[in-house]
Amino acid sequence: MGHREQLLVAARTLLQERGYAHITARDLVAESGTNLHSIGYHFGSKAGLLNAAIGEVFEEWTEQLARIAMADASASPIERGRITWVAMLDSLAEKRALLLSYVEALAQAERTPSLREQFAEQYRRCRERVAALAAQSLGGDVRPDDPRCVALAGFVIAVCDGLSVQWLLDPEGAPDGEHLSQGLAMMWAASATFSASSVQSAQS
Repeated sequence: MGHREQLLVAARTLLQERGYAHITARDLVAESGTNLHSIGYHFGSKAGLLNAAIGEVFEEWTEQLARIAMADASASPIERGRITWVAMLDSLAEKRALLLSYVEALAQAERTPSLREQFAEQYRRCRERVAALAAQSLGGDVRPDDPRCVALAGFVIAVCDGLSVQWLLDPEGAPDGEHLSQGLAMMWAASATFSASSVQSAQS
């Protein structure tokens, strides 16, 4: 591996072991066997390196969830969303240290435009990936930039983020897969009822 890859591997290890706020540039150099110059050359700063490592982990997690969601070719788009959220909930315990690091990193990014843009770009890539999956689920000639796919991608990611924060703060009280399924069923039923009532009102 080159220095860039070595630094990313070191950052991922230290984020898991120590958390974002407790990692120094010298820790990264010692873990990676590189040098301080390499951090600045490849990532601009220590924070840039740590954020890149976090983004890499979450992109891999997105792909893992995508494979689970798309495994059943007969599943509907809403069912695939539910499968994704349940799989995410099931994997939160093993991702806890990285989730905490992500929250700590967001606080730093708010004060540093370059880091904020780094995270924003990661979110854009995630939305594009989920929108592509939504287009695949809808089938036909639907494209990922279809407004329906874009809206669905934003909704799926928003639920994932919200569930993650709830779980971090209150793992015992946060929704589990069964609660999520019940909530989706109630929301879907209420939406169908509201749509039918709207049609009847418009016709009368």
